[in-house]
Order: sequence, then structure tokens, then C-alpha cells
Amino acid sequence: MTVTAAGPLPTVPYDVTVVGAGVVGSAIARELARHPHLDVALVEAQDDVGQGTSKANTAILHTGFDAHPGTLEARLVREGARLLAGYAAGSGIPVEPVGALLVAWDRAQLAALPDLARTAVRNDCHDTTLLDAAELYAREPHLGPGALGALHVPGESIVCPFSTTLAYATQAVRGGVDLHLGTRVTGADRRDGVHTLTTSRGPLRTRHLVNAAGLHADTLDGLLGRRTFTVTPRRGQLIVYDKPARDLVRHILLPVPTALGKGVLVAPTVYGNVLLGPTAEDLDDRTATQSTARGLADLRDKGRRILPALLDEEVTAVYAGLRAATEHDDYRISAHPDQTYVTVGGIRSTGLTASLAIASHVTALLRDSGLDLRNPVDLEPVRMPNLGAAFPRPYQQGPQAVVCHCEHVTLGEIRDALATTIPPRGLPGLRRRTRAGTGRCQGFHCGATVRDLFERAGRP
Repeated sequence: MTVTAAGPLPTVPYDVTVVGAGVVGSAIARELARHPHLDVALVEAQDDVGQGTSKANTAILHTGFDAHPGTLEARLVREGARLLAGYAAGSGIPVEPVGALLVAWDRAQLAALPDLARTAVRNDCHDTTLLDAAELYAREPHLGPGALGALHVPGESIVCPFSTTLAYATQAVRGGVDLHLGTRVTGADRRDGVHTLTTSRGPLRTRHLVNAAGLHADTLDGLLGRRTFTVTPRRGQLIVYDKPARDLVRHILLPVPTALGKGVLVAPTVYGNVLLGPTAEDLDDRTATQSTARGLADLRDKGRRILPALLDEEVTAVYAGLRAATEHDDYRISAHPDQTYVTVGGIRSTGLTASLAIASHVTALLRDSGLDLRNPVDLEPVRMPNLGAAFPRPYQQGPQAVVCHCEHVTLGEIRDALATTIPPRGLPGLRRRTRAGTGRCQGFHCGATVRDLFERAGRP
């Protein structure tokens, strides 16, 4: 098992290199690990897996009911939802099938619901139901006044995005994939059938290349002479409400979608909180993950209409993520056999759901481009520590030393996270693996203890 974060990279060419260790890149690396005769690398610019869009989304396991029928995204989301549900159940990743309500607030939105129901059927989602106002308020009594009806989508679920990405990457590494963190790709050249990537840690050579670089996928595409799409960072700001707010909402509350995305929603999380967001702001800056007063005020205005009582609850945190929007309405996944190269671009908020299906699709493209994918094997199962509030946690399993009282994180959980296959290289990574410091006090009480444990473990 090889995980590196500094020093020179191997000089011998890899058979395949995947650039980008988000949820999609990690899923692709995991699928390639099923072929032990291949030498595979997964490279990531930052110091941990899942550091980009994968860590800052609404954490919904979609049915794909509202995808554009016939698109690659629609097919892969549909297939991926089934695959991820099964994978999560076997890997200990918390999933709650809470269902969604697509709420109509005016006559035009109400009139659009039957068409959305028909779109759902075309996307092989056959269990949606149209609700009138009385049925809607019976299901969601805290909903704001004035809603006229809803489309009920029972298959929509909430999931832990942190555990999902980490599970994929862990299986990949245990299956023989080399994970190189802190490895930013700045150049690319291909000669004599081998790509040479210029990186922040020196050259890396590979015969086949997969571009899963997320917000930077178009940049890497351009380095290889391909300019078929442009990524426009679309910022989504979100507000996280404290756990007492969880009793206010039973479903994912969705607006009728627009051209900019699915709009502002109210959703429970598997951690027991409630999310309000996201915004949809097209930007030029691919690093602009800061929250803004204007964005948060806009969210509060929309939240006041959807769930008025939510605005009286305590805010635990705010955060923002960037989605890799493009000028196209579909994923930009394509093979270039003449360059032994596959582009995986334009993967928006549905990428978490579609990740395993995207991985299967990409490996098929690699096979068609000449990669030897004979005799796949089953990977050793992985079991992730549960972070979900609705499932048993270690603090409930008899006397435990609790370090983070807001999130009930035990000393054993922190020690286990520091000793895993892909240990955290910073406190944010430790928070994603354990939830320590993410509760209502945001680490005010446990922060010093958590930092001491981290530093005593010898992490940089």
C-alpha cells in the first residue's frame, strides 16, 4: 500500500494514471484496482482525497428523476444510484431514504409538476406521486404557508459524501493503486506512447491517462490540445443548522428546478443537522469557496418561505463549494484512443450518485482504447466507521472516553482515523473522518485535545 505526499515520484511509467482524487476519480481508481496486473496511480493536488467539490455538496443520493432523458448523465445517475446504495450498505456508509418533495409555490410551478412526473417515468423512476396542498402539509406540517402541492419522489436519499470518497480511495490503495497527494499537474506531453505529466513533485509518466480533475478538467484537456468545453465555477453556499432543527423536516424539500440547477433546498443530513442551500453563482475564480453576507442573506430569505421555523434555530456552520459547470447540459466524458486518454469533465452535483457507474463507463472506454482489462478480481471489502446519527455509534456501545461532546466522537474513533490506510494530513481531514469539531461549538471545547492527539500521532 503506497500513499505519498512529498518527495520524487516513481520514474517507471504507470499503466494508468487518474488525475483528481475526488469521488469520481477515486471511484475510477477503485475500479482499476480490480485488475492487479496494472500499475495504477491516483494523483491529487491537495493533501487529502475528496478536497474539492466532493466535500462541499448537498450529500443527496439522487434517483435521477429530473435528469434530461436520454443523456449520459441520466443513464449513469440511474445506474449509479443503484450501485452506490448497495455499496454503502456493504461498506457501512450511512444512507437514509427520506424521500423528496418537489414543492410548488405558484400556479406555474404547480402546472409543471405533471411534466416532471412524466420525465421521472422516462428516467425509469415510476413511483412518484402528485400531492395536493392538504396532503403536502400532512407530510410536512412546518412548511411555510402558501404551497399549492408537490411531487413526492420517495427514492431520494441522503448519504455521507466524506465516507464514500474515502471508502473508494481506501479500496483502491489496498488493491495496489499508488495515491500521490500534494501532486499538482501543471503540464502534459505525450511521446512514443507515454504521457509525461509535469507536476509539483516532478515528472510522472503513464501510458494511459484519465482526467478527473473536476474544476480543472478543461485546463488539463487544453494541455493535451483539446478544448471542447469550459468549466465555469458555480459557487454553492450552504447554511448548516444545529441538530434540534432536525424535527422540523421529514423529507428533502426541493424547489421546481431552473436552468441554473436544482435551486435552494432544505434537507436533513445523515449527521442529524439540516441544510439550507445552495446558492448558484457563476464565477471566474476557481478558488472562491468563501461564504458571503449577500449569499447567506439570500439563503435566509428563501429559507424563511420554505420552512419559517428553521430561521429560529441555531446555525452550526456555513460553507461553500464550487461545482464544475460547463456550457453543455450533459457530462463531458469521452475517449481519445489516439492519445490513450479519457476526459471526465462537467461532473456536477450528481457526480456523487453516479460515481460507481461513471467508473464502469470510463474503464470500458479505456478497454476500448487498448488497455488490457482481463480477469478482474473482487476487492477486499472495506468497512467505514459510521458517522450517521440514525445508526449505532461507538459512544453508545458501553463506557467510552468521549472527546467531542457535540458530535459524540470517542477517543477510539480519533485514534482509529489517525491509523487508517489513508490517514488525515490535517485537522480538516480528521474532522471529515470523525466529525470531531463540527458540532455546535465548532471545536471550542475539544479543539485543543483533538490537535494534541493529531500532533502526537506524528502527522505534519
